[in-house]
Amino acid sequence: MLFYTVMKPLVQVALRVFFRQLEVRHPERLQMRGPLLITSNHPNTLMDPLVAAINRRQPVAFLAKSTFFKNPILRAIMESGNSIPIYRRQDLDTGAETLTPAQLEAQNEKAFGRCYDYFDRGGTIMIFPEGTSVSERRLRPLKTGAARIALGAEARHDFKLGLHILPMGINYFDPQRFRSDVYVELAEPIRVAEYAEHYRQDPEAAADVLTDEIRRRMEASLVITRTDEEDELVTQVERTFGQHLIQDDEETLSDNFQLSRTLLKAVRFFEGHDPARLAEVREQLHAYLQELRQLRLTDDALETRQAEGSRASRAFSAGVRLLLGAPLFLYGVINNYIPYKIPSMVAKRATKDVEFVAPIMLVVGMITFTLAYIGQTAVVYHFTQDWRWALLYFLSLPVSGFYALSYAGNLTARIRRLRVLRLFRTERPLMERLLRQRTELLKILREAREVYLSRPATPAGGSSGQ
Repeated sequence: MLFYTVMKPLVQVALRVFFRQLEVRHPERLQMRGPLLITSNHPNTLMDPLVAAINRRQPVAFLAKSTFFKNPILRAIMESGNSIPIYRRQDLDTGAETLTPAQLEAQNEKAFGRCYDYFDRGGTIMIFPEGTSVSERRLRPLKTGAARIALGAEARHDFKLGLHILPMGINYFDPQRFRSDVYVELAEPIRVAEYAEHYRQDPEAAADVLTDEIRRRMEASLVITRTDEEDELVTQVERTFGQHLIQDDEETLSDNFQLSRTLLKAVRFFEGHDPARLAEVREQLHAYLQELRQLRLTDDALETRQAEGSRASRAFSAGVRLLLGAPLFLYGVINNYIPYKIPSMVAKRATKDVEFVAPIMLVVGMITFTLAYIGQTAVVYHFTQDWRWALLYFLSLPVSGFYALSYAGNLTARIRRLRVLRLFRTERPLMERLLRQRTELLKILREAREVYLSRPATPAGGSSGQ
């Protein structure tokens, strides 16, 4: 518990730095009084429990696979961080770790007992009922463990404990990239006592029914694709033309989430009703993006050229801002580059599993930035012998680092826009053809959008397509 209490503020800061935006819908549900069992999808290994823990005021205990507890140091960290081991057959079928079915059941009954005791004290536990972490926009079959724990805890109190299950959907927009976005959707909580009669009649059937309900609510909180091809198409549309398909003036992560779900439903609608239109969108979008890649351009750069035309005043103003900001940018790069680069280098060498890239980057980044900032500040104090200069320098480090990130993004965008202008002077027929290609593609997408929105309403009880 001490480790959890000490580390939580540090992890809160680290995650707020790692993610550009972290948006939680219905955050009040995450603050409801315990006992509470949080169930979540599991696309990003250790990042998933951290996202939940930093957003709930009450401490959260985690059910984790037993392999995390093999190493003595890691075991101490996991236990001090409120983690409870769960024993899975696939983790224990090798060498000396082999357990008989009876031993396996006994170990997990012990873990269940710890959960029951935790709930008795009004505690919060988080579990990932998929049982494994895979970086895909999928929801794999749920194990019944979460339902069995919840029903067992309530049954011990004749279903008067007041335990709720809170299904959570964690949606990463680019889980392995630093400064990406994450959107968390919290479903309506499930009151476990409502399944008392099911449990008294047939505990196993009750666990199955409750698991189905957990799955239904989690699915409603997630973007779920069926195939890699479908995922690629939807991702390409939303990242390239999402701003043209969202009607709100101020785009939020919730808007992007709803857009992704709508695009998936639209893809499935056109698969059944107008496959030719869907094939046309796929073909033209692929050709357009391939052309942009060959020219080392982005749609944003091309759109800016189309909107602004050749107005030199805006380009001059942007150039002046970049020129004036260059000294602070260089200061930020000099003081932050090494601790910024080391985490990604370590993650690439440490693992080939994409699910572990972000957690490794986060942990290594916490270490490198902490050591670098302390060391650099100590050097400044050594040469100035003045704590005020040292403090001022220390405070300048994160500020200049964030400015350098923003400046680098603006500089890259400006270089691409300048490249667009140069290509219009040297390769005008090519660029005009690209603009026509873009206009035609947007027209097809908007027409498809109108067709989809004007479709007959799905009958009550029919499939929503997700």
